[in-house]
Amino acid sequence: MTPFETIKAAYAAFARNDPSVLFGAMDAAVIWNEAEGNPLADRNPYVGAQAIGEGVFGRLLAAIDTFTAVPTTFIDGGDHVVVLGRYGGTMKASGAPLDAQFCHVYHFRDGKVATFQQYTDSAQWARLMP
Repeated sequence: MTPFETIKAAYAAFARNDPSVLFGAMDAAVIWNEAEGNPLADRNPYVGAQAIGEGVFGRLLAAIDTFTAVPTTFIDGGDHVVVLGRYGGTMKASGAPLDAQFCHVYHFRDGKVATFQQYTDSAQWARLMP
């Protein structure tokens, strides 16, 4: 699969609550950065799938009911794939809705995700996440 096809498949699987496609596409030493100002950026950079699983996805699932990352646009740049979309869900602590746009930038090396950079409405995240 090309990087573009891999990322499209990963978001389709994520929509089915299956993050295994994304995690399976990661290089063992993947470097993952949450957007500056996002409360989850406190541990940037996350290195490796375990750090990402625990520090990002684990914390998201602990804080947000029915968390979604719905893509609207995929941009194929060869070894770089950009995904635009919206996050959604309901904050467990307050019941407040999350509705924030995102831009995800993936860089592939040797067929695996080597780096990830998130851009999002970090002010909304900071306001909603404890």
